Amino acid sequence: MKKKLILDVDTGVDDAQAIMMALTDPKVEILGITCCHGNTTLENVLQNTLRVLKVCNRLDVPVFGGCAKPLLAPKKHAGHYHGEDGLGDAPDPDAPGLELLQKKNAVQAMIKIAIENPGEVTLVATAPLTNLAVAVQLDPSIPEKLKALYIMGGNTESRGNTTVCGEFNFAVDPEAAYIVLDRYTCPTYIASWEFSCKNSLPWSFCDQWLGQNTDKAAFMKQISRYSMTRAQSEDYQKETTDGQGFNSCDTYAMAAAIDDTFITESDEVAVTVELEGAHTRGMMVLDYMELLGKKHKAFVMKKVDLEKFKRMLMNSLK
Repeated sequence: MKKKLILDVDTGVDDAQAIMMALTDPKVEILGITCCHGNTTLENVLQNTLRVLKVCNRLDVPVFGGCAKPLLAPKKHAGHYHGEDGLGDAPDPDAPGLELLQKKNAVQAMIKIAIENPGEVTLVATAPLTNLAVAVQLDPSIPEKLKALYIMGGNTESRGNTTVCGEFNFAVDPEAAYIVLDRYTCPTYIASWEFSCKNSLPWSFCDQWLGQNTDKAAFMKQISRYSMTRAQSEDYQKETTDGQGFNSCDTYAMAAAIDDTFITESDEVAVTVELEGAHTRGMMVLDYMELLGKKHKAFVMKKVDLEKFKRMLMNSLK
C-alpha cells in the first residue's frame, strides 16, 4: 500500500523542494495539499503550489486554500529570504490559474480526508500550524484519526531564525503551535531548526542536484537562486547553527514521513511552546525533567541518513 499523505504548506522554496520529493516517490499518494499563510501571502502560496504541481505534471493533486493569517499574532512573511512571492521572484508567465483550486476550505478538507481514511493518513506540516490548530478546534477527534504527524518547526537550543529564540513557523503563529503540540496526540515527529542546520548538505551536492538536465531541475535552479545567494552570504552564516551548507528545512520532515528508516536518532520528549516571554515567545520547550506532566511525547529528530536524503533529493528532480 502507498503511504497516504496530506501536505500542509506555505509554499516557499523549501516547501517546493519537499512537495517535489513527495510527488516523485512511487510509495506515496498525496490526498491533498492544504495551504496556509507563512513564507508569503496565502494567494502567493496557492499560486506557488500550482506552479510546483505543473512542472511535475501533477495538477491532478487537489489544492485547498486555508488560513490567511495567524490566530492572534500579527502577520509576518519571509520575503527577505524566499523572495516576496515565495519562489525567488522568478517570473512565470505561464503559471496555472487559481481557478484550478478546490472550492472546499483547507481545514474542512483536512478533516474530511482524515475521517474518510481513519488511521491511514500522515499529515506533513511545513508551514505555520494555523490550519492544524483550527482543524482540531472544529473537530477535536482529528488527531486520533491520523496515522502520524510530521512537523518542520520549533527549536531545541533556543536558537532563533526569526526572533531571538523563535524558529519561523512557530514564531509566526505561537498560539497555533501551542495548540497543535498540546492536542495532537498521534505519533508526532519534529524536524527543528537547529537539527536541519546541523544536517545541512555540502554546496557541491547542491550543484550536482541542480545540474541535472531536466525541466524540474531548471525550475528548481530558477526559484532557488535568490534564497541560495542569501544562504551563502557571510551574514546568514553567522545567524545559523553550523549552517555551512545547503539546508532544505522542510524536506527533512517530508523525507521522514516518506521513509520510516530515515530517522536514525531522536529524543522522545514532551514539548510545548512559550507564549508569554519577552524574548522567548514562540520558542519550543522540551520537558526533559517531565515537570509538565504531559503524557504525549514527540520524537524530536537528532540524526538522519544523509546519504538516503541525497538520493531522495536527486530523484525528486529527475
